[in-house]
Amino acid sequence: MQRELTGWHVFTGFAMAFGVIVAVNLTLAFQAVNTFPGLEVKNSYVASQSFDVDRAAQEALDWDLAGSLRGNTLRLTILQDGKALSPAIEEAIFGRATSVAVDQTPAFTFDGQAYVAEVEAGRGNWNLRLKMRAIDGTLFQQRVIVQVVE
Repeated sequence: MQRELTGWHVFTGFAMAFGVIVAVNLTLAFQAVNTFPGLEVKNSYVASQSFDVDRAAQEALDWDLAGSLRGNTLRLTILQDGKALSPAIEEAIFGRATSVAVDQTPAFTFDGQAYVAEVEAGRGNWNLRLKMRAIDGTLFQQRVIVQVVE
């Protein structure tokens, strides 16, 4: 026995299909907002007013930074004209690029060539967000992509 396909059947099919699409979109949007690490600055307009001057001062330092991770040992090398530097680190946050859930504050020590710290890490994409102060008082801010060495 065959049942007749009515307008209500077609409407119900469309409503269910679009309901699934809307539910998936809402779930993905909710997850995107909840896992966003946050704002870089509180007021982008105010930050933009001194951006060019700050960037020029930072580039004038001519520092070359490199971060590497071997096992759970994080190594940060700061070079100027090929010589190792040890500027004052005001803030260092080690974590994933897309989440703040596992962020850590490494306790760096300078070994004469680089800053070294023990962290809890694994495979994947890691960043080191730094704020350092040069001897002349210039604030140096940079996000360093950490190379995982196996």
